[in-house]
Formats: sequence, C-alpha cells, structure tokens
Amino acid sequence: MGNKEARVKRGKALSDADVTELSNLSGFTPQQVREWHSGFLKDCPSGKLNKKKFIEVYKQFYPTGKAEKFCEYVFRTFDTDGSSNIDFGEFLIAISITAQQDPRKKLEWAFSMYDIDRNGYIEKKEMKKIMDAIYDLLGEEKKGSNSPEMKVDQIFSKMDINSDQKLSKDEFVSGCLQDDYLRKLLAPSAS
Repeated sequence: MGNKEARVKRGKALSDADVTELSNLSGFTPQQVREWHSGFLKDCPSGKLNKKKFIEVYKQFYPTGKAEKFCEYVFRTFDTDGSSNIDFGEFLIAISITAQQDPRKKLEWAFSMYDIDRNGYIEKKEMKKIMDAIYDLLGEEKKGSNSPEMKVDQIFSKMDINSDQKLSKDEFVSGCLQDDYLRKLLAPSAS
C-alpha cells in the first residue's frame, strides 16, 4: 500500500481487475471496495471529487472552525496525481490510510501532508502554515505561549534530532510516537 498509487481512474464502473487492484492496495475486501465505490458515486456522480466539494463536505465536521486552509493541505495530499480532483482510487487509498490501526502509517501520511513542497522534509515555515490551519480549524487562540510560532519551536526542539532546522520523515514519526501530546496535536487520528 505504501508508495504505490492506484491506477484506477474510471468513475462509473469498476472492472473485476480494478476491484482486485484496489483491494490489494487498500487492504479492503472486494465487497468493501464495491460498497465504497457505490457511496463515492452517489456523492460524486462524475467519479471525481473537486476541491470545492471536498472542502464543503469536510467543513461539516468542523462547523465552528475555519476549515478551508486545512482542507487545502488534506486535499493536496489525497490528490496524488496532481489533477485537482480526487478520483475513486485516490479516495479509497486515503480512506484506507486514515482508517487503519497502524499509527506509523498514519504518521507517515501526516508527514506527507506537512511536507508542502514535497522535498522530503518539513521546514519550520511549512509546520507554521499547517499549525495556523490546525488552529483555524479548531478555533484555537493564537496568542502567547499557545501561538503557532511557539508550538513550532517546541516541536522542532523535541523532534529535530540533528538540529538541521528541518524534520525528516523518521524524525517526525519517531518524535510523534514518543510524545503523546505531539501525536495528538499533529496527527490526532494516529492516537
């Protein structure tokens, strides 16, 4: 499942080969793949989920916060082919990652969301952008010791083991696995 990408781009119908491929990539049974596909097509009859619809749906889970910025990062991470749409294959793989029990896999996915420029590292400026978006999403106060800047400094002081001012995937995942507070803050679904 890791770095492989679903090649299924069809929206309307899935062949048996498509179902088998998606089942192998996602870990869902063939029956679950078909059920997810049916639900996806009800919400997205075109077989594509665009950013606007994604944000609209996601905002329902956070009615008191400002979800737009955070949704942009989540959407970019799900849209693995950069098409500005999430097709069913991308959707199913994303669901399988966020639904599974392995915290390491969830943290690796969170890392890919935080690595905005996709250079394999999280720099402070990237972490600050994500923290701003998380604070907006949750309606958190951004002042004093609770400011995103202060939180980013605290995170880097704990996780940046080699002091190079950027976090590798290993530093991020290990840091989150060793610190419940950071794991809940940075990847709440990985707890």
